Amino acid sequence: MLRTKLSVVCACVLAGAAALLSGCSSTPEDKSANWSPTKLYSEAKDEMSSGAYDKAIGLFEKLEGRAAGTPLAQQAQLDKAYAQYKSAEAAQAIATLDRFMKLHPASPALDYALYLKGLVNFNDDLGLLSYIARQDLAERDQKAAKESFESFKELLSRFPDSRYAPDASQRMNYIVNSLASYEMHVARFYYGRGAYVAAINRAQLAVTDYPGVPAIEEALYIIVKSYEALGMTALRDDAMRVLEKNFPRSEFLSKGFRASEQPWWKFW
Repeated sequence: MLRTKLSVVCACVLAGAAALLSGCSSTPEDKSANWSPTKLYSEAKDEMSSGAYDKAIGLFEKLEGRAAGTPLAQQAQLDKAYAQYKSAEAAQAIATLDRFMKLHPASPALDYALYLKGLVNFNDDLGLLSYIARQDLAERDQKAAKESFESFKELLSRFPDSRYAPDASQRMNYIVNSLASYEMHVARFYYGRGAYVAAINRAQLAVTDYPGVPAIEEALYIIVKSYEALGMTALRDDAMRVLEKNFPRSEFLSKGFRASEQPWWKFW
């Protein structure tokens, strides 16, 4: 009797184990397995339109393989990059776009690829968190901003009549202003800590590299005040003459550093 009970128990255990192994080895059914490339693209676009970017990315990847060598596969690559961008997957989006441009250098959509690459880096450096914190691009790491500028610059150079050119040009202006303001951010830091020579060097860098931008006004003021703090009155007076000539109504002359409390980027 005991042997019979043990046999029944063993049989149940083996049956349960077999069922478990069977369940583990099974894979979810791929509903898109028999879809045509056109249907696959349509479903991916629907997922993207509804904000389901992760699902859209998966479908676009399947379409890339299933329609390889066709214009639809190229479009899938670009749409996947956009979905990755919207999913805040900046590195993946850039990698997708770089691969697209390498594989399809003569594509009629190359201007869009360059524009999107610039946009990914632009928004990567000026995102939601910086908006909430009221922190402008000038106070953040400038690597992405510079890469964004280069993408927009290439777009304007190669495709000056592109539909994306006007927006790219505006963003380039913003980036240049932000890079100059970054130098001011650093220069103010040095000035506030008594490192006047370092403050002068950063301010002069902005004057030299970014002529004509709003930050130049503050750069000249920092140079004036730094030379004054160093007791170098002749150089101070020279810098003051340049400041007064270029900005005769400069608020820095009456308000000092308080004039920089309302940054240029809030008006962009």
